[in-house]
Amino acid sequence: MPKQRRLFCEISPATYYISLQKEIWKRKVKNALSKERFARTKQTEMLPVVVSSHAGNMIKRGPGIDPVLQQNKADNIRLACSRIDGIMVQPGETFSFWQLVGKTSKRNGFADGRVLVNGRLVAGVGGGLCNLANTLCLLFLHSPMTITELHHHSDALAPDPNGVRVPYSAGTSVNWNFIDLRFRNDTRQPVQVHTWCEGDDLRAELRTTEEYPFTYKITEEDHHFHKEENGKFYRVSRIYRETYNRANGEQIERTLNWKNHSEVMFDYDLIPKEQIR
Repeated sequence: MPKQRRLFCEISPATYYISLQKEIWKRKVKNALSKERFARTKQTEMLPVVVSSHAGNMIKRGPGIDPVLQQNKADNIRLACSRIDGIMVQPGETFSFWQLVGKTSKRNGFADGRVLVNGRLVAGVGGGLCNLANTLCLLFLHSPMTITELHHHSDALAPDPNGVRVPYSAGTSVNWNFIDLRFRNDTRQPVQVHTWCEGDDLRAELRTTEEYPFTYKITEEDHHFHKEENGKFYRVSRIYRETYNRANGEQIERTLNWKNHSEVMFDYDLIPKEQIR
């Protein structure tokens, strides 16, 4: 089999840095020329109606997991939460993760956490914010918000907690500033993003002024692990978003959200044997 040609960004740390800077400046120019109205106003008083909510633990523990990087990740998430919490997204406005969080640098208070670079988990400033981005993504998927930018990476970074699989529990990627998470409020009422931490738990809510007429559910089909010809295992599934009428519970729509094919990044011995095909 012929050797696969490496991308320019994969040749060396220097070429990776050059590629990174190119993408950062491309996004800065695009933002400057954009006609989007980005949400920038915060309100300390919370809107009365919870549209969707999500909570999860920020700290992973186990063999080969650096506890210092995990604690740094939690600190990074707390800092980012403080910059997002209370943001109001008026009708027609766009929520941008990076427009609110800002650059992940040590000068801005961020520490080394785990980041995914060229398929490898390494230490990097601001590492762990994908955890927060994924939590926010779950809020938006369970609401009538229009997701305008979403990037996937492996959602198989660690075994499922207690063997319980939660669809879309991971897999949202962000990287300052060109890999963003964005949604636009195409409804007629404002929404507010509430993010905070309690101990090692991350919590988030999407709030508004009145109940929307629909509810939303994320479901997963054909979930399993598969060993491919390259000798690597992958998590495979299809993830759907379902829309229901709040008044009578009738399903109105069911759309395929993501064909999941994610490389397993944890010890293969921890894959449940009954889930391997």
